[in-house]
Amino acid sequence: MPKIIPIHYQKLLRVFQKLGFVLQREKGDHLVLTKKGISRPVIIPKYSGIPVFIIKNNLRTAKVSREDYLAILKKI
Repeated sequence: MPKIIPIHYQKLLRVFQKLGFVLQREKGDHLVLTKKGISRPVIIPKYSGIPVFIIKNNLRTAKVSREDYLAILKKI
């Protein structure tokens, strides 16, 4: 299985938008995304390389599997 690697915030934003998340607001250098049915928002910092632990935490919050994430990332 491929490893999750750091990616640019714009690419991660596109992944979550494909999953149905909507950009609710920007607060400083963070993007706040929400989706109906998910109790907590997903926060994406505007970094050129988002660390792996932030990507994993956001996937856990969004209830998205590693395989689904990697499949969507391939399409982008």
